[in-house]
Amino acid sequence: MAVEETFAKFGKDFQEKLCHLLLEDRAFSDRMAEVLKIEHLELSYLRLFVRKLFGYKETYSVHPTHEIMITILRTELEDESDLIQKQVRDYYTTIYGQTIKESEYIKDKAIDFCRKQKLKEAMVKSVGLINTCSFDQISSVINDALKAGNENNVGHEYLKDFETRYLLQTRRPIRTEWAIIDGHMQGGLGVGELGVVIAPTGAGKSMCLVRLGAQALKQGKTVIHYTLELSDAVVGLRYDSCISGIKLNELTKFKDNVFEEIKSTPGTLIIKEYPTKSCGVTTLRSHLEKLISRGIEPDLVIVDYGDLLKNTSGYTEKYDALGNTFEELRGLAKQQQVALWTATQTNRSGLNASVVTMEEISDSFSKCFISDFIITLSRTAEDKRKNKGRMFIAKNRFGADGLVYPISMDTSNVFIEVLEADGEIEDKPLSAKEQLDKLKEFKKQLKRNRS
Repeated sequence: MAVEETFAKFGKDFQEKLCHLLLEDRAFSDRMAEVLKIEHLELSYLRLFVRKLFGYKETYSVHPTHEIMITILRTELEDESDLIQKQVRDYYTTIYGQTIKESEYIKDKAIDFCRKQKLKEAMVKSVGLINTCSFDQISSVINDALKAGNENNVGHEYLKDFETRYLLQTRRPIRTEWAIIDGHMQGGLGVGELGVVIAPTGAGKSMCLVRLGAQALKQGKTVIHYTLELSDAVVGLRYDSCISGIKLNELTKFKDNVFEEIKSTPGTLIIKEYPTKSCGVTTLRSHLEKLISRGIEPDLVIVDYGDLLKNTSGYTEKYDALGNTFEELRGLAKQQQVALWTATQTNRSGLNASVVTMEEISDSFSKCFISDFIITLSRTAEDKRKNKGRMFIAKNRFGADGLVYPISMDTSNVFIEVLEADGEIEDKPLSAKEQLDKLKEFKKQLKRNRS
């Protein structure tokens, strides 16, 4: 009898993450239950963890939640040694609340390994059946092994996934610095989410993105800032001014003070410059993967700005190409498990609008449909003289929208403060639903015109 192979060659970290995924991903867990033998796991405390997890699934026909696993690990280990009890509880404490970025790789490798072991076992069994069983029986043994572990995720199963619908999602939001806005966003922009700043040219959308990045740095986050318009040095100077509070034109004079200030900032910032229209979302993905391979784990990605990315979609119409680019940006955020902020420009009507709405968005309204959160900046010539302006929550998947707040904005040191509504704004912006209805009608009209 051949010795049973284990996951030993993959290492301890791989096996711990695999068991974590068995708890987090119900569909993957169901698939692995068909092919995984507990003995494949090298470590005793992981075997115990998976045994309890699968035991619960088999008994109650539902996938355990974190709360259930906590109860099981607290109350159902009395027959185990003190050492194993401590190891499995320490393990669970370590994985609780963590996100596994390389989850697809681990799942693919684990499924491949287990299915091959299942097939080997079936082939050995078939050899013993050759002289005693019919061809159909032997064929059945092999076919069952080949089918085991096949993709079986049909989607969200209403009954099986009941508990999933009531779990608090781990968004890990990154605050914007503006308490008023964070309150409407349930704490900020979360992983896998796309936030968009809309503003006319010269209104300060690039500075707003720097302000968002600087706040993330103060929270100890790793920020990757892609610039497709300004040089990386210019963007770096804006961060210097934003973090230190020293005006852009005085940075050289107070260089030592700036350095001391940014040195104490806990986060990590990488600014990557690409010439306008020289790179697409695929290029950004490759760069992020290169950073990850070097041990740099991004939390927030900033793209300044999405309209300037290269069209790699094959669409010739600008409307469709830009819409596709923003879809890819959100896909990038989801795949890399980062929050992603970008910006887009308004059309000419936005230049003098007292409140910029999605109706003024330039070139492609479809950018709005994919975004999770949209804010707009509006600053008339008079506003600029007085360092004033308005921020409008145009779209919000997390709460209220259609809200306007006055802002104090000084571009000399990248300062933006969102103030309480003061009742001075007479124009009543359209709600997000009203705007989207208008955008859908516009899109239909555009298709009619093309045909």
